[in-house]
This record gives sequence, structure tokens and C-alpha cells, in this order.
Amino acid sequence: DRITVNGRTIAENNGDAECVNSDVITALDAPFQPAGTGTAVLSGNLCPDGAVIKQSAASPHLLTHRGPARVFDSPEAYHEVADDPELDIDENTVIVIRNAGPKGYPGMPEVSNVPLPAKLLKAGVKDMVRICDGRMSGTGYGTVVLHVAPEAAVGGPLALVRDGDPVVLDVPHRTLRLDVDDAELTRRREAWRAPAERHTSGYAWLYTQNVQQADQGADFGFLRGSRGYDVPRDSH
Repeated sequence: DRITVNGRTIAENNGDAECVNSDVITALDAPFQPAGTGTAVLSGNLCPDGAVIKQSAASPHLLTHRGPARVFDSPEAYHEVADDPELDIDENTVIVIRNAGPKGYPGMPEVSNVPLPAKLLKAGVKDMVRICDGRMSGTGYGTVVLHVAPEAAVGGPLALVRDGDPVVLDVPHRTLRLDVDDAELTRRREAWRAPAERHTSGYAWLYTQNVQQADQGADFGFLRGSRGYDVPRDSH
């Protein structure tokens, strides 16, 4: 029932469309994956405004997982050490990559689906839990939690995670949390300082100063209300 650019709803535009190959586009009563295995939105103290995981691309045994965080402040910081045979990571580790969101990178590019450490790939490990405030390609595979909001660059809880912190992922219950007590998180928040601004003028500055978070569509705040969709979030 959502209105499209031509003023008609999705159903009105496509109600009479013929499916010529049901192996490619399956019927509603015969979905490619069982109900409940598509995209899941998570909440919790690590993602107060939500995070996203593509369940159909994740490993079933990792949909419920508790492991120690290994934190990297950028995708590049991870790539620099990913091939190090001495990297202090095992298959239970939760790889946390931050500062890849709308403001932090900036632009929220497809950089979140990082490969596993080389030493674990050689040992036969095929998947690990990865968490990031950026995004990845729709064809990416793995147990990867994305679009964590608020992002680290604006002081979201992802900015407070430290190496060794227990991270608890529970996709069946739609939660993602940091198993660290509130008092400690408050101390860390008080000590946190925003990253230095990399841009002081031009379009990049305009973008970083005005871009909204992932849960708000990464749109410009000053355009809110001018596109015909400025409705209360609770009504979505």
C-alpha cells in the first residue's frame, strides 16, 4: 500500500504482472526461504536505534552467540592485520569494526563484510560474527550485523566497546547487547571524545554536519519534511 513515484501503490503497479519463472520469483505461499529467515532488525544496548542482519546469509550456529570483542577503528585497520598469523583472534571472537557509518567514513559505503582472518581461514573456519556501523553488498555472505545505530562517530555505544568485552547476539530474540554493566559504560561515555573533523569546508563538511543516522535513512536533516515522508517514527 506504499505510494511510489508515479502516485500509485506498489500493489496497483504490479498487481497484474505475470511471473514467467517461479524458480526466480517465488509465490507468497511458497517462499524461497521459510518465514522469519529474512532480514532481522535487532535492538539492545549496543544498538539503541537498531541494527540489521540478513539471516539467510548467516550461519545457523552463530545466530545465538556470545564471544569477546576484537575492536578495529576502521575497516582499513582490520585489513592491515587480517593476514597476520599472530593475530589474537579465534573463531569465537566477535569482530567489531566501527567508524564506517554515514558520518564516520563518511558515506556508509559497502565496506563492512570483511573477510575472516587468514589464519582462521587456513584452519577451516568459514564464518564468524562481525559487527559494523556500515553496510555491505546485498550479495555478501556471513553472520554480519550491520547498520548499527547510532554509529560510533556520533558517540553510539559501538564507540565504547573495548577488546575482550563480551558481546551477545541473539537473533531469535532480536537482540544485540554488550555484556558490560551500565556504570562502566557511563564512565566510558564520559571519557569518550568525538573524532576530529576531517573536513572543514565544502560538500564533505556539509554532508558530515547534516547526514542523519542509518535508522533515519542517512538523509540530510535539513531536507526532512520536504520529501513527503516526514511522519513520526512510531508510525512506521
